Amino acid sequence: MSSPIESFAQLALAAPILRALDDIGYESPSPIQAESIPHLLNGDDLLGQAQTGTGKTAAFALPLLNNLDLSQKTPQLLVLTPTRELAIQVAEAFQSYARHLKGFHVLPIYGGQGMDTQLRQLKRGVHVVVGTPGRVMDHLRRKTLSLAGLKSLVLDEADEMLKMGFIDDVEWILEQTPDTRQIALFSATMPDVIRKVANRYLKNPKTVKIKSESTTVDTIDQKYWQVSGLHKLDALTRILEVEEFDAAIIFVRTKNATAELAQKLEARGYASAALSGDVTQALRERTVNQLKKKVIDIIVATDVAARGLDVPRISHVINYDIPYDTEAYVHRIGRTGRAGRKGTAILFAAPRETRMLRAIERATNKKIERMQLPSIEAVSSKRVTEFKQQILDTIESEDLTFFNEVLMQIEQEQNISPQDIASALTFMVQRERPLMPKQQAVPTARKERDRVAGDRDRPREKRVAPGSLGKARRLKKHPEVEMARYRIEVGKVHEASPGDIVGAIANEAEIDSQYIGDIKLYDEFSTVDLPADMPADIFQLLKKARVRQQALAISITKDGAFGRKGDAKGGDKKRKFADKKEGSRAKKPGKEKFINKRADSKSKKSKSKGKISLSKKAAD
Repeated sequence: MSSPIESFAQLALAAPILRALDDIGYESPSPIQAESIPHLLNGDDLLGQAQTGTGKTAAFALPLLNNLDLSQKTPQLLVLTPTRELAIQVAEAFQSYARHLKGFHVLPIYGGQGMDTQLRQLKRGVHVVVGTPGRVMDHLRRKTLSLAGLKSLVLDEADEMLKMGFIDDVEWILEQTPDTRQIALFSATMPDVIRKVANRYLKNPKTVKIKSESTTVDTIDQKYWQVSGLHKLDALTRILEVEEFDAAIIFVRTKNATAELAQKLEARGYASAALSGDVTQALRERTVNQLKKKVIDIIVATDVAARGLDVPRISHVINYDIPYDTEAYVHRIGRTGRAGRKGTAILFAAPRETRMLRAIERATNKKIERMQLPSIEAVSSKRVTEFKQQILDTIESEDLTFFNEVLMQIEQEQNISPQDIASALTFMVQRERPLMPKQQAVPTARKERDRVAGDRDRPREKRVAPGSLGKARRLKKHPEVEMARYRIEVGKVHEASPGDIVGAIANEAEIDSQYIGDIKLYDEFSTVDLPADMPADIFQLLKKARVRQQALAISITKDGAFGRKGDAKGGDKKRKFADKKEGSRAKKPGKEKFINKRADSKSKKSKSKGKISLSKKAAD
């Protein structure tokens, strides 16, 4: 019997793919991945039965990426999905796994998206196409998509395609593929129709069937917080303040995140430690012993690091990052509520992670209730209660004779009442941890839409001046932050609103709304003013963020507001029209060109003076 596969390094995957997995934070393959990847790497057809949320996207994406020939610019892999949302999700996964494969291109194609965009991408050349059956058929009939060089085909969630009436379309597409292609069919269930398709088109398939460990302990109270507006760290801190917990384990996805989050919690007064796959066994044992002996109260861990962790005092499990699959979720929350004890599991889920949340509910056969974030008043009440108790404990356990004499001296010498002295001492003591925390100005998506709408209704003189096109400017609220104009590939034709754009930027990249400036909507794109020296990781997040199912694909504008030269047809005319609408000064064509060049030059000089840390500014 072969030994179990415990790491991706044990699989014959190319170094760039293993490097990407390490960047993402994958430490070990899930059961469906461990069983499927070797077969697909070997070129076998595969019949996989697994529930949504078991990690099957990586199960077929990783080995099939490994087998690509990047020098061939025609599609080598076609993935059929039942919905456009899943098509987008799978395409994004491919892009993530292939981040170190130079020249790799993946294209999602689905109904509701403009044909022109898809045609341009197909003409440029793509290696992987992920699409819904209807739109794939459209391209095949138009002969804008060629499957002549196809090496592999994946049918993802085949039973869902059957339910949605796509099975005939799927079979038609299969008929257009080369006889030599490899096929992987994944389905949560295997109705007769799906099995007939498999028998007809798959050649001697290997079968992988994963039984979901859907049992969860009834003594665990499961709830989730919908990530929106408030930074996750601030939300976590507020929850930890109000929740009555003995010890907690907080799960994150990556090794780097364990150390980073543990340090931030330490800085906020929580005795914390990090556990990841990089931690030595000796250090792991020491950390677990410290948790058992109440030296530390919180462990921040990855899935692998928490295997076999059984500490009775763990009362709370917090999924700071939603897990990649349902098996991981079941394993995570199993760290609490053990041996009949009560436990609490809290999951942080962003709006774009709703699909995984529902998959978790199906796998655990339990509804996860949405929780409201504790209010500032609740946090204040908890702090005051704790402060009162500290005073009572100190009175009972300490000799306060000397301190009473000091206070009596102040009272007599300054003619100040004992109550005023006590109030002053209370103020001094609570400076680092205020009994009444300040309300953070972090709007929800709805409030942000109201703000944007209200901003349009204000008198002109009260609004932030739009500034010259292309010229970096500074917000009045934060004059130290230099702003620049960016282009995003979503506009009026996509039915986008300024509120949608603000919500996407605030939620996906966790940029505070006070750093989001003017937004202008055009037909097929928009412009938005954001900090000029945006960190690379935040810029990459915004590239992938979506509004109305459309990727922002953000880019820094080069000629003021319309991106690269020639990007917008009739750009000069549109610019003049926009200038008039904004009430900007009339400029002669030649002079306008000069001003824009000079602004670009100034912007570059200002950028060279040093990068701005958005997270620090937001924290301030």
